[in-house]
Amino acid sequence: MSGAHFNPVVSFVDAAFGGLPWRTAAAYLPAQVAGCVTGAITANVMYGGAALSVSTHHRVTGGHLLSEVIATLGLLLVIFALTRTRRGSSAAAAVGAYIGAAYFFTSSASFANPAITVGRIFSDSFAGIAPASAPAYIAAQAIGGIVAVVAIRALYPALTPADAAEVVVAHPP
Repeated sequence: MSGAHFNPVVSFVDAAFGGLPWRTAAAYLPAQVAGCVTGAITANVMYGGAALSVSTHHRVTGGHLLSEVIATLGLLLVIFALTRTRRGSSAAAAVGAYIGAAYFFTSSASFANPAITVGRIFSDSFAGIAPASAPAYIAAQAIGGIVAVVAIRALYPALTPADAAEVVVAHPP
């Protein structure tokens, strides 16, 4: 129903290009966050942990934050390059491959999604993030989104709202 908008940064960048109304992008935000928090709670239970646990894993370093900017920027470039070249149907596989690779080439393990960052607060595991670290990650992801808008406009100056509207996938949880 949402066009697979799992990532608020993808939704807001899509809105910046006219592919999604701003109001719709904003309306998706609570559902995106709720979905990621629910996913973390579900994973906790699946692995035999307490349903609710708050992470104690502090992750804020300059390298981690730069990694989040790069991971988010790269994710958006993959998505919008595919839509601009009329290969949006390949986005699901490409996004999965990109995020899988970014897990290894970034020191942050590539969250690249503010909703996932919030969700991972509720997982006191190696994948979690301490509440105090989350705002810096979310800010880095927003910066990655802003840099992506500039880069996409430079690389694809003729990107139309119809091209942007083809964005159908975001970062999977």
